[in-house]
Amino acid sequence: MSDLNNSEVKLFLLIGIPGLEHAHIWFSIPICLMYLVAITGNCTILFIIKAKPSLHEPMYYFLAMLAVSDMGLSLFSRPTMLRIFLFYDMRISPNACFAQEFFIHGFTVMESSVLIMSLDRFLAIRNPLRYSSILTSNRVAKVGLILAIRSILLGLPFPITLRRLKYCQKNRLSHSYCLHQDTMKLACSDKISVVYGFFIALCTMLDLAFILLSYVLTLKTVLSIATLAERFKALNTCVCHICAVLTFCVPIITLAAMHRFAKHKSPLVVILIADTFLLVPPLMNPIVYCVRTQQIWEKILGKLLNICGK
Repeated sequence: MSDLNNSEVKLFLLIGIPGLEHAHIWFSIPICLMYLVAITGNCTILFIIKAKPSLHEPMYYFLAMLAVSDMGLSLFSRPTMLRIFLFYDMRISPNACFAQEFFIHGFTVMESSVLIMSLDRFLAIRNPLRYSSILTSNRVAKVGLILAIRSILLGLPFPITLRRLKYCQKNRLSHSYCLHQDTMKLACSDKISVVYGFFIALCTMLDLAFILLSYVLTLKTVLSIATLAERFKALNTCVCHICAVLTFCVPIITLAAMHRFAKHKSPLVVILIADTFLLVPPLMNPIVYCVRTQQIWEKILGKLLNICGK
């Protein structure tokens, strides 16, 4: 704490979209709409899963965890972005920046962990008769608790290590929100957290490797099914999850690779990818699951018809 207090930098400066500052107010409109849709959509999923006993199954419990992760990413990143684009207020205190990093990285780890719901689909296809006995509600609750604790433990060292660094002269970040690898570049003391950042990236890669392995096993199981219609039906149950994996993995892998390996990267491209990483998954996940999951779509449609009927 003393290092931070003795440093010259008292405020960090975030950025919007360089060169398009005059259009920030127009960018704020779709960002605000995406924020509202993400919060409303994920709250709707949580409400329907809680209210309908028929949805109290492992698949929907994992979906509820994913919705909580999406809401966390939205709540702790979108207001900062809106403040920049609406009011052109770029300032953020170091403590607020470090806290935002903790929540963003924590919910990102949580989201990558919840994406192991591919295991749920594998078990449902491989052992449909034993599925309900293997993944009981009690076991799913324990898995959720473990994932939450894992996210906290992996995210907590970020603010702790960054507070020990000294920041002098440079205070301009390269995103619309605080990221660990971005903030660390401003430090003029030893960058002690670079190894830990690599460790977190490795943990995320392990989650993705686990997802890939589960889908290889799922595909192998599907190909062993006799009829083409049954194969298509089995694969159709995985479509929503595959979309969720792609919308989450593609931006985060691209952003991490550009931060660590690209020497002559375009700042505009990095900013757009970083904003996509936080804007798209929380928006698309509820839309995809509501449209593609018949049980959820029927419940939403029923609620809407009841409201219209009144």
